[in-house]
Amino acid sequence: MLPRVNIVLPPNRFRPNGKYTVFLPGSIEMGKADDWQSDFCDEFQLYDIVVLNPRRTEWDSSWVQSIDNPHFREQVEWELRCLSISDLILMYLQPNTMSPISMLELGLYANSGKMVVCCPDGFWRKGNIDIVCENHNIISCETIQDLYAIARNKIKRLS
Repeated sequence: MLPRVNIVLPPNRFRPNGKYTVFLPGSIEMGKADDWQSDFCDEFQLYDIVVLNPRRTEWDSSWVQSIDNPHFREQVEWELRCLSISDLILMYLQPNTMSPISMLELGLYANSGKMVVCCPDGFWRKGNIDIVCENHNIISCETIQDLYAIARNKIKRLS
């Protein structure tokens, strides 16, 4: 039987099981961002890895973004856990999105040694992202195809 990617979506619980684990933070803005996380999962479907996809299927945009909202808190804590346990963090900052939480996550994990960032022209804070990546020796690229190629090389080498 061929290996198959194991995709975990929030709020599902998971345990690192020894498989190479990839987290996909980045642009998710509903109505603006492409579902690049699902495209990644399709592209890597035959890899024996765990993909942590933060794109929650039952997200409700009316949820109050407050520490006191259990649904919102669950999502944020899920993503923080993903950042901490992942072997590889692949961030795509899509043009014409803002992605402020992703920028926060970039700052939190800039020194982790496990980030790769794709920030094409057209992202509103591309200059900031490029400087952070340069200063923290984060691998960065301009296209989603380059992000996939870098991911393939890292997964093959480290898994």
